[in-house]
Amino acid sequence: MSGKTNLSELLKGMTPKLNKGEYVFCTIKDSSLLDRKKVICEFTEAEGITIITTKGYADKQGFTYSFIASWITLTIHSSLEAVGLTAAFSSELTKHNISCNVIAAYYHDHIFVDKKDAEKAIMVLEELSKKQK
Repeated sequence: MSGKTNLSELLKGMTPKLNKGEYVFCTIKDSSLLDRKKVICEFTEAEGITIITTKGYADKQGFTYSFIASWITLTIHSSLEAVGLTAAFSSELTKHNISCNVIAAYYHDHIFVDKKDAEKAIMVLEELSKKQK
């Protein structure tokens, strides 16, 4: 089942959802001892392995991090081939001085914003969606 590709339709129906909890980005050298149930995302780069996990799990494992984020899911099923969605919402967040780190998964786009900006980001995204209606 493929997702939606029409930008207007995606923006109109994106319905941002704020997930509970605090999330962090950590870099590790060896992922073999990770509890995969605690890892939201893992990406291997030349310099190391980046993981996104809960702050609680990172603290228990002694992982270092410098950014505590909130996790927003756009609940519309967006296609990996959709053009412009990330640019549209990231541009709108930029106008409000909100940084975003985006993960495109198969069904949804996920946005990690500074914890202090979470509620503001939800409002900005909801307003962007309303402008499409």
